[in-house]
Amino acid sequence: MATTVEDVIAKAEMVEIEPKTGVALKPQLLKEEKVNGTEPKPMNGVKADEVGKNEGVPEEKAEARKEAANGGVPKDEGKKEEVAVEIEPKTGVSFPVKVEDGKQLNAVGLRKKAILGLGIKIYGFGIYADQEKLKDLLKSKIGKAPAKPTKDMYQVVIDSDLWMMVRLVIVYSGLTMSMVRKNFDEGLGASIKKLTGGRRNDELSNKVMGEASDDIKLTSGSVIEITRLPGYTLETKVMGEVVSKVESELLCRAYIHMYLGDDAFDKDAREKFGVSLLSLF
Repeated sequence: MATTVEDVIAKAEMVEIEPKTGVALKPQLLKEEKVNGTEPKPMNGVKADEVGKNEGVPEEKAEARKEAANGGVPKDEGKKEEVAVEIEPKTGVSFPVKVEDGKQLNAVGLRKKAILGLGIKIYGFGIYADQEKLKDLLKSKIGKAPAKPTKDMYQVVIDSDLWMMVRLVIVYSGLTMSMVRKNFDEGLGASIKKLTGGRRNDELSNKVMGEASDDIKLTSGSVIEITRLPGYTLETKVMGEVVSKVESELLCRAYIHMYLGDDAFDKDAREKFGVSLLSLF
């Protein structure tokens, strides 16, 4: 049957246009919803006043909306870079293989102290150094790589003024600063005597712990960092706070000597440090 003008008009009257968007609402939905006394629903589940809302929105703005929904943090940001660690086997203390300024871990070890005939674990330690500067130093002073670590290699590092840090992590609970001070005085005192041909210098060794209060209790896990800075300056931090900064070539040499000298606190750590030096040639 041919379509008449009346048919076209009748069909057109069944279609209602949403005035804000110009979107045609489905006739059957319109009819049902008007019968039920509710407002007409838009097509495809999208509200009529939201149709076209995101059209023409730049991609940057769309991403910004996603970030806002995520608490303002971009999708791929806010994740900290995971840094590998090395475990000191005798204490279980972990040391990051790289610190914030890019300096790398060369060796880990243990400081023990004989108390009443018992070997008490005092702290685990990690020795960090600037690898590029060490490489330049060794090549200029030693030349070719020896077959195994030599005394000359260790001595070159001890005598230099390159950046080095020893991070100490306390494992003996109940340790106080007065006990640490006494321990350092003894160790540094012996090291200074060895480097000076038997002369003592108690005043110099006492400066390492500086203004740290003897009342400070160092629980297991407390961190002390002692760093040799360029220019023969020894800086001590106790739990992140600088307690001393002493400029002395002898003090710097004596401190590194405690870990790399012939009578090192931990022979295995000294050997491992030496092996790491060989890899720099």
